[in-house]
Amino acid sequence: MKENGTQKALTLKALNKNNVWDVDENEILKMWEAAFKDPETKENMKHYADIIRTAFTIEEVAELTKTAKAQYEKLGYKVATVKMGDERKVIWAIRKRPIVRVTDLTYENIHHITAAKLLEVIERNFGGGWESLSQSIQDIIESGFDISTTTLPQNRLHKPGGLYEKKVADGFDVLEIAKGTWVEAIFAKVKPLAEKPRLTIQNSFNEDEIPDDDDYNKPDEDEEEEMEIPTDFSDDLNEDTYRTTFEIEADPDEEAENLSDDL
Repeated sequence: MKENGTQKALTLKALNKNNVWDVDENEILKMWEAAFKDPETKENMKHYADIIRTAFTIEEVAELTKTAKAQYEKLGYKVATVKMGDERKVIWAIRKRPIVRVTDLTYENIHHITAAKLLEVIERNFGGGWESLSQSIQDIIESGFDISTTTLPQNRLHKPGGLYEKKVADGFDVLEIAKGTWVEAIFAKVKPLAEKPRLTIQNSFNEDEIPDDDDYNKPDEDEEEEMEIPTDFSDDLNEDTYRTTFEIEADPDEEAENLSDDL
């Protein structure tokens, strides 16, 4: 995050399961140390430790010898002494969680790797190709990348003007997986992060215009003037104006009786 052209330091208070993937071990240790100067943050250190552990492996070292420290550092850990309270301190061995298998991919870290890194991880998945991935893994990948695939004979994959050439020209990285005399090409390109739309609701009337509950069932004054309900219908009804709106069917038994009389 930049402000006025300078890099604004991320604080432990602003850390979440998404942006924690943007920092390294040294930055985590600095934020942890600075957090003890803020009473509010200091009271929630367990919460922030849980967030850090989503992207980092943390091991508490009971006794740190030169040999143990060298072994941790060889494995990529940063070893340091950190506060756990006003009086208590512990030794941390901390390392960013590596993304080497498709099962390491999450909705949080998928936005923090490149297309080349993604295809490298997919290639390690036993060479099975896109369809070998579970639906849940595919959903995670497609939340951060545009993915398309094609399977063609090896001699047709790189045909001039074909899909391969067009995808590469459009900025896609490609992974080729041999399948006998055919080749599956997996194309991957980072999706731009879309901003979530904000829903705003505006009142179209003032508070003075809000009707009372009792007014909802009251007819308008104009309606009261127009709705004159007659009380005497006798003068309006005669044989010319009165009619039914349905037909009365004759009783079959009655028709049969009348027919027998005629016979």
